[in-house]
Amino acid sequence: MRPAPLARRLGLADAVFLGLGSMIGAGVFAAFAPAARAAGAGLLIALVVAAVVAYCNAMSSARLAAIHPESGGTYVYGRERLGEFWGYLAGWGFVTGKTASCAAMTLTVVAYAAPGLGQPWRSALAVAVVAALTAVNYFGVHRSALATRVIVSCTLLVLTAAGVAMAAGPSGGGPLVAWPGGGGVLEAAGLLFFAFAGYARLATLGEEVRDPARTIPRAIPLALGITLVVYAALAVLLLVRLGPAALAASPDPIAAAVPGWLAPVVRVGAAVAALGSLLALILGVSRTTLAMSRDGHLPRFLAAVHPRYQVPHRAELAVGVVVAVLAASIDLRSAIGFSSFAVLTYYAVANAAALTLPGKARAALGLAGCVVLAFSLPLPSVLAGCAALLLGASAYGVRRIRR
Repeated sequence: MRPAPLARRLGLADAVFLGLGSMIGAGVFAAFAPAARAAGAGLLIALVVAAVVAYCNAMSSARLAAIHPESGGTYVYGRERLGEFWGYLAGWGFVTGKTASCAAMTLTVVAYAAPGLGQPWRSALAVAVVAALTAVNYFGVHRSALATRVIVSCTLLVLTAAGVAMAAGPSGGGPLVAWPGGGGVLEAAGLLFFAFAGYARLATLGEEVRDPARTIPRAIPLALGITLVVYAALAVLLLVRLGPAALAASPDPIAAAVPGWLAPVVRVGAAVAALGSLLALILGVSRTTLAMSRDGHLPRFLAAVHPRYQVPHRAELAVGVVVAVLAASIDLRSAIGFSSFAVLTYYAVANAAALTLPGKARAALGLAGCVVLAFSLPLPSVLAGCAALLLGASAYGVRRIRR
């Protein structure tokens, strides 16, 4: 019996806002400081490198989504174009990496919304945040799209106000652009890739987008282009206002770079932006979980679609529970590095799948970029990512033997 389909309710504007909600909140408030610690004044170069790799990945994803408009994203593309194992590996990388991203965004919300809160109330608030957003997704993707549109609009208003204030402030000194020694730029690009990876959520929603063959290839580059403009403008302003050293040392660089009266507004905006990222992240992870469950790679009961709300409600609840547990126990910096490695693996499979289509140059560049950036990340992140992929591959092998 064919599984129940999801409802196609999302148009172009909805898809673009979901992509923006996934990217802008994650990158602006979580990735600049660790990237600046790695690259220093090479931050802008790292941003360009990350953007080029993200663009190649986005184009590969858009082309594949037009051919395979199903929920699951690269899990489906790898399975259909390369074979079952590669689709499974991509899906495993996406689910594990983006679950870590969900935890990172939950911790970002808590850090900005309640900076002085101690344990156990800090963990309790993290669990409450995950529960609330899981409930929003449970009652339908259309409501999630509307909520994301409001959140993204508020975030852009806050960032615009912060940008104007930073432009009017004094300079922090130091070079604006420089190439540091070693692999600092590549490490920073790998960390910044965490901020660009939101367009994956658009591909995973292929079964819920109206006219996906036309909508997704338009929505992905639009969302990515808007995000790059926002990131580049803020990176320049932060480097001019704080300087590379102060930017690298600040846990809250945008709030630190604006006048004191505006800092509380920025912190509220950061919390709202992270909520937008978390909302879209849970949405995307649950859809890949749905696709893998349909194929038996995850428990099949997770493939159920709610008869009224037409969403994968069991998958969403399962993802929500796992994220809540991680958010109560994981470290933010480690979560970002692990997530970047896993998601770069996911996009490496997407580019490899795109190599089976005409016009291979961009996909080849994207594949090479994913591999280089993944292994340029901090060593603990690389080791943890390799261990997670090995665990997933071992589980696949055991399942094949049992068959």
